[in-house]
Amino acid sequence: MKSTNLNKATLRKADGVVAEQRVYFHIYNRGVNGQEIFTSDDNYSFLTRRMLEFSRQLNISVIAYCLMPNHYHVLVEVETRKQASRFVQNLFNSYSQAFNQQQNRTGTLFIGRAKFKLIETDEYALQLCSYIHLNPVRAGIVKHPIEYEWSSYREYLGIRKCPK
Repeated sequence: MKSTNLNKATLRKADGVVAEQRVYFHIYNRGVNGQEIFTSDDNYSFLTRRMLEFSRQLNISVIAYCLMPNHYHVLVEVETRKQASRFVQNLFNSYSQAFNQQQNRTGTLFIGRAKFKLIETDEYALQLCSYIHLNPVRAGIVKHPIEYEWSSYREYLGIRKCPK
């Protein structure tokens, strides 16, 4: 990724035209009515396993993530926005169905569709990684991001191995 703003060709690529350079998206969403979307460690584990599975299937690199009780943030590297959309659709439809079955509930789990923000500079990507990893600290869940189990921060430090 270049440290300058992306050009129009890169933006067209982000909309679905495959080009030689991959692009980055910040993907995020919250629970409907601010409700929790994770209620147990099993929920978090299920989603992280599925995230790995679908990222492998779709050749997506998950750069950073943080799963919070009522929302999530994922930074991905993809060839096209369509590829990122498919990843999100597969991942969160699968998760919503499993969560609803576990909780004996029906209906939507998330506030509308996931949001996708194209990351246009290296500087912003670095700031975003920090923002994602500091989410549990800002929320008052932990004092330091290393204490939070459900983010990629420990992989960044080499404390927890990235699944292969």
